[in-house]
Amino acid sequence: MKQPSFRKLHNGPVRPSRWTGPLPGPDVRTAEDLKDVLAYPGCGVAGPVYSMYRNVARTPEDLLWMQSRELRFDITVIPPCDLCGEYIKTKGHYHPKDPSGTGYPEIYEVLAGEAHYLIQTDTCSDVVLISARAGDVVVVPSGYGHVTINPSRRSVLEMANIVSSRFSSRYREYEEQHGAAYYEMVNGEFVKNPAYADVMPLRLVQAKPLVDLSDTIPDPLYNLIEQRASILDFLNYPEKYESLFRDLYP
Repeated sequence: MKQPSFRKLHNGPVRPSRWTGPLPGPDVRTAEDLKDVLAYPGCGVAGPVYSMYRNVARTPEDLLWMQSRELRFDITVIPPCDLCGEYIKTKGHYHPKDPSGTGYPEIYEVLAGEAHYLIQTDTCSDVVLISARAGDVVVVPSGYGHVTINPSRRSVLEMANIVSSRFSSRYREYEEQHGAAYYEMVNGEFVKNPAYADVMPLRLVQAKPLVDLSDTIPDPLYNLIEQRASILDFLNYPEKYESLFRDLYP
């Protein structure tokens, strides 16, 4: 198998085209960073693969408000790439539990392109692939780890997220299990990761309007920051908003 080189695709950070405000310096994820989670462990790719812009804000006032609420707004840009037969993806992580024992959730919006959010419980009792396009908002519920995939050979995926800044994400589980429970290959197949002994069948769902949040979560997502929206409290106090997560992806 010929090993592609990401250095021929882009040599450094990729800036989002759908953002009009200032940007901090990006964190750049490289192919070497992903080597432990790939379907083909011997994949010889190298170089930068996607860029993460953290603590993004249009104004100093917006940033101060987010800091006071212990929230963070990020933008991630994932160009189309072939990871030795697998679509380009994020490394994958879980969120820890808050003081009440409830896992911290996260909320995403696709700004451009298409995204597949592969979410799974830590026991893999539920594994779901959520397909989303530009303008779609997706909530990663409490208790689910997640990987984001750019399932395109041509289009750049740009997405935003809002998340609590109270914790650090846990990558170790994905590294030890060599990725998520399934790999999405460029030929359209979903291949079960053999490192998982017991895995439920993959469920495929489309992103849909969030019924309980349809009047409060707008497009674009950043409006919630500008509106100083109290609904964002669910990111730090998920135990008070259990109804928001119920039957999200039946």
